[in-house]
Amino acid sequence: ANVVADALSRKSGMIAGIKVEEEIIHDLERLDIEIYVEFRIDEDNVLWQDTRLVVPNDASLREALLTEAHSSPFSVHSGSTKMYHDLKQHFWCSGMKRDVATFVSRCLICQQVKIEYQWASGLLQPLNIPVWKWDEISLDFVTGLPRTQRRHDAIWVVVDRLTKSVHFLPIRKDYSVSRLAEIFQQEIVRLHGTPSAIISNRDPRFTSHFWKGLQKAWGTRLKFST
Repeated sequence: ANVVADALSRKSGMIAGIKVEEEIIHDLERLDIEIYVEFRIDEDNVLWQDTRLVVPNDASLREALLTEAHSSPFSVHSGSTKMYHDLKQHFWCSGMKRDVATFVSRCLICQQVKIEYQWASGLLQPLNIPVWKWDEISLDFVTGLPRTQRRHDAIWVVVDRLTKSVHFLPIRKDYSVSRLAEIFQQEIVRLHGTPSAIISNRDPRFTSHFWKGLQKAWGTRLKFST
């Protein structure tokens, strides 16, 4: 019987596995030494990682650093990727990439302005050309004007979409919806009849239940431009 182990009785796969494991162990040991060597303390007792300043694990300090890098008067509210690359050139801290991504995702200005945080806009819908004058009109307010002797400080602009004829109705910006309905009845409906469609922005006065109920009673369709 062959009781003495020789080269022929050993499987080559096992030898290769042992070699690979030894190489991995040596690599890990070398990597650990390199990481350890990269950290140093200078003469002022400041900890550095190579040429980068090490940020302590202090929540308020990290928050101040992220705020300065992202939303100070000298920053441009950069995205998480750019902000991370800029910070890591000068600072080192554990979990920096995760902290930067979380901070940017909570920035209110970025959520309001940047396109990646916005809902997809709907497709533009062209308006049909009216078939008769004053059949379809558009409404808007011009506010912030100097107060007149009659205490008017705004203008209600009513435009016929077909002929572009306009009524400029002096009003006060604090007029109620019922008062606006009276003016509309006196100045528009009395002269041109009831329109079949009214186009306006989403001013609270135009989206109120009273105004919608009034348009329903008149048989007028409401269309919003925004």
